[in-house]
This record gives sequence, C-alpha cells and structure tokens, in this order.
Amino acid sequence: MKKNREIGVVVYGATGYTGKLVAEYLNNQYGADGDVSWAMAGRSIDKLEAVRDELAISPKVPLIVADASDPASIRAMVERAAVVLTTVGPYQLYGSDLVAACAEAGTDYVDLCGEPNWMEEMINAHSDAAKASGARIVLSCGFDSIPFDLGVYFLQEKAQELLGAPLSRVRGRVCAMQGVWSGGTLASFRATMAAAAKNPELVASLMNPFALTPGFTGVEQPNGMKPMYDEVMESWVAPFMMATINTKNIHRSNLLLNHRYGADFAYDEMFVTGPGEQGEAMAKAVAEDKSMSTDTTQPGEGPTREQREAGFYDLLFVGHTADGKSLRVRVTGDMDPGYGSTSKMIAESAICLLKNPEAAAGGIWTPAPAMGSLLIDRLKRNAGLTFEVEQA
Repeated sequence: MKKNREIGVVVYGATGYTGKLVAEYLNNQYGADGDVSWAMAGRSIDKLEAVRDELAISPKVPLIVADASDPASIRAMVERAAVVLTTVGPYQLYGSDLVAACAEAGTDYVDLCGEPNWMEEMINAHSDAAKASGARIVLSCGFDSIPFDLGVYFLQEKAQELLGAPLSRVRGRVCAMQGVWSGGTLASFRATMAAAAKNPELVASLMNPFALTPGFTGVEQPNGMKPMYDEVMESWVAPFMMATINTKNIHRSNLLLNHRYGADFAYDEMFVTGPGEQGEAMAKAVAEDKSMSTDTTQPGEGPTREQREAGFYDLLFVGHTADGKSLRVRVTGDMDPGYGSTSKMIAESAICLLKNPEAAAGGIWTPAPAMGSLLIDRLKRNAGLTFEVEQA
C-alpha cells in the first residue's frame, strides 16, 4: 500500500449505475472489516448515504464528497487513497483532472475507458509524471479491454510455454455474448463521435490500430471492418463494436511488454455469426446495426439484475506462429459483459494493484503488462472468468 494512505481503494462514482455495482461487489467480497479498506465517493453526500443504506454497507465504509467540476475536491480524494477506481464517464468530459491528480500524487488508478482519443491525450500528457511519482495508471479495466487484452496475453504466454515462440498472427473471435447497453456506455460513444465530428484528425486516430503506441507503427493490420468468411474459423464473421478500442490496447500491451508478441504482430477482433447463407446474412445484419446511435437509454440507466445474471460471453483466441504452428484459448465470463462482469473486473483490478505494489512501475498502462497473471488468477478465483487452453 502507498505510505500514509488511510484508504486502500476509493470507488469514485459510487452512486452511478456501474459504481453501485462495484460497491456492492466490494461489500459482498471484502466487507468492511477485512484486509481491504475501501471508501465510496461521489458528488452528493445524501446520495452516497442512500446507496450505502440501500446496499446494507457498514457505516465503517467512509463516504467522500468529490466532484469533477471541483479540482480541489478531486486532489483531496486522491491524496487519501492508494488506488482510485473511477466509473465517472465519459472520461473525456469528467476524467482529465483525476488522471492528472493521480499522476502527480503517486496514486494508482483504474477506469473503464473505451475512449481512445482521450486515452491518447492522457498518455501524451501524464506518462512522465506517473513514471516520476510511481502512479500506476491502468486504463480500460472493464469488458473493454480485460478479457481481450488478458486473453491475448494468456495465449501468448502459453505459446511460449508449449511452442517456444510467439504467435505473430492472432484472431480474437466473439463466439457468443448476451448483454445490453447502459446509458453511460452510450454517452461515452456519443461523446467520442461528437469530438471526432469537430476534429477530423481524431477520425484518423480512431481508425489507427497503433494510436496508443507512440513512436511505434507495426505491420499492416487486418481490416476487420466488413463481413467476411473466416477460413480458420470455418464461419462468417462480422465487425465487433469493441474492436477499435481493444485492438489499440492490445498493441499498446505488446509495446509495453517489449514486443513479447513480436514486432510483426497482427491482430483482429470479429463476431462469429456461423457458416453458410444464414451465417452470411447474420454477418451483414450485424455490420449494419446502428443501435448504439439510436438507443435512448440515459446515463445512470442499465440492465436489471435479472438481465445481468442472464448475460455471459464466450471468446476464442486463435494464434499462429510464423512457421504455421497454432494454439487456441477460450475466455468466458459468467454475467453480462458490460456491467455484471465489468464491475467485478474493475474491482479486482484495483485490489490487484493494492495488494501487488511490485507488479509494475509508475506509468500509463494497459491491464496485461501492468498485472498479467496476477490479475488472471484473481479473475478466475473471484470474478467468474475462465481462461483455458482449447487445443495444444
């Protein structure tokens, strides 16, 4: 734990939809009297008290008033905590001062960011400060991008163990998934689209798989933006809506791991729709889906408990070495990806940083190079994820 920090993990945004789920998970998993001290933070003391009462959380869990529009309150919160876990998005609207404060104070940080334009800005602005202070700023600790980032990491680790070589070509394939959007996700998507509309340069950055690897551009990457027949999967595949953020994070992980996957590493991520004419028709329908642009769900709204518990995801990662050897691993989650599973993943990411000060040095990280197998073990043990080799 950071020296002289009275609180282990602060959940900032604890009265929001996802923040409440994180607080509920921490309370159920770690309680108020265990070896993890944690607090709830948000703009309104009344709302914080109401959530604490609603979830039957002990009064021993501190409440902290902090508001993104009041930088002094953000700094005061950051200076009390070893790790700040933030669900307050869109991050490009509400997150910049918090990252700056954590980088300056040496406070570790985890978020759920899927906004690559803002992430690029934070990497450029605060990497040096985070390295100097020892703050470990870990972006994208939810469904984007933990199962994908750690899925590729796990696959590559197994490849070294079983094949003795990295997999230069990896396919990330979403085999099945059930879940619904929350208003917060939609707000982040729209904020990114609005920013891109005002600044045409952002469009090029959004389309660039190496936008988060300053100073490095790898080999040309598979397109992944239109339906196609995948010979390796023997199935039609369609564009996957999270691919534009996940691919960037995975290339950043490879950079931060000193190109452990190879300097010529190629990766794409697509949704499996099945073989034959039916699979082709489904792939084309998925490609034309515009529901993120038309959904009217507002921030603070999201799936019901029943919907979260009925949700799941099943991901397959298929890798090939330069000389044609192959390996497959499967990653699954036991709740809806965006909220039930995400709230567990970000909570365990924060606890992993708290309990493993040696895991990484200061800097701006993705999950795999920051926590790697330490986090995989926690997610398997506590958060309902599986990581398994499918074929050797």
